[in-house]
Amino acid sequence: MAYQSILTENETQRAIVLIKKTFQDRLARNLNLRRVSAPLFVLAGTGVNDDLSGTETPVSFNVKGVGEAQIVHSLAKWKRIALRRYGFTPGKGLYTDMNAIRPDEIPDRIHSIYVDQWDWEKVITRDQRNFDFLEETVRLIVGAICDTQEVVFAAYPELRGPISREVSFVTTSELLEKYPDLTPSERERAYVKEHKTAFIMQIGGALKDGKPHDARASDYDDWDLNGDIIVWNDVLDSQLELSSMGIRVDAASLKKQLKIAGHEDWAKREYHKMILADELPLTIGGGIGQSRICMQLLNKAHIGEVQASVWDKKTLDDCAKEGITLL
Repeated sequence: MAYQSILTENETQRAIVLIKKTFQDRLARNLNLRRVSAPLFVLAGTGVNDDLSGTETPVSFNVKGVGEAQIVHSLAKWKRIALRRYGFTPGKGLYTDMNAIRPDEIPDRIHSIYVDQWDWEKVITRDQRNFDFLEETVRLIVGAICDTQEVVFAAYPELRGPISREVSFVTTSELLEKYPDLTPSERERAYVKEHKTAFIMQIGGALKDGKPHDARASDYDDWDLNGDIIVWNDVLDSQLELSSMGIRVDAASLKKQLKIAGHEDWAKREYHKMILADELPLTIGGGIGQSRICMQLLNKAHIGEVQASVWDKKTLDDCAKEGITLL
C-alpha cells in the first residue's frame, strides 16, 4: 500500500511548532536547563568544533581579518566552555538550538546534510560520573519525549505508534554477545524491535571482535559512559536514533582515548589543554534530533517531510513515486 501522510502539510507545520515548543520546555524542566544563544560557526584550529567520528569535512570559509571559520558539526565542546564562562554550578545546565551542515552525509530517509538538534550540557560532580546517573538522565529525557508525545497525540488523535517510556539499557558488548553474526546496525534493529525504547551504551572503543560498535570522537564523550537513545519506528519498520549523549571526558579519559585513537597531538589544542588542566567543569550532555523527534511523533516516512533541505534527483523522484511530500 502506498504511503500517505496522516497530516496535511499545513497541519504538519503547526504540529512541528507544537512539538518543538513542548519538548524544549519539558527538557529544560526535567534536566534543570536554561536556554542560551550559541554560535553557528567557530574558528578553525582551536579544537572547539566537534570532530564527530573524525572523518567528516566541516563547511569552512574565510573571515576577512580573522581567519578560517567552520560551521559547527555540533556544540559538544562549545557548551562545556560556556558553562564555565557563565558560572553554572553542579546540577544546572544549558540548552540551545544547534543547526549544522554536514556535506559528507549521504542523504536518505533519516539523514540530511542539514542537521537540527537541541544541544544540551549540564555541570555534574565527580561522584556523578557513573552508570546510575547516566541512566537516570536518559530516563528523564525519554520522559520529556513521551510527555511531548501525549500533548501532540491529544491535538492530533489520528497519530499512532506511541513511544514506550520503559527504557531498556544494554551495552555494545552485550549486543555483540547476543547477536554475534549481525552487523552493529542489525544488532540495534533486532534489540530495539523487541524492546521498543533502548539506550545502547559504551560506543567508541573496540569490542571483542576488534571493531567499535560505531565511531565516536575521542575528545568529548567518555566511551565507557555514553550511548544512543533509540526507539522503534513502525512507519520505517526500523530503529530510529533520537539522541547521542554521554558523560564527557575528564583529564584521565581524554588522555586515554586520544592515545587509542592516535590523536595525542590534539592535546596541544586550546580546548584539550583546558580539560587536561582540569580548567573546565565536569559535564554530561548530548544532542537530540529535532527532525528525528518530529518524524517519530508525526508518523512521517522521510526526514524531508519535517525539515527543508536539498535532495538529489533520485531522492526527489523516489519520494514523488511513493507519495512523500518534501518541504
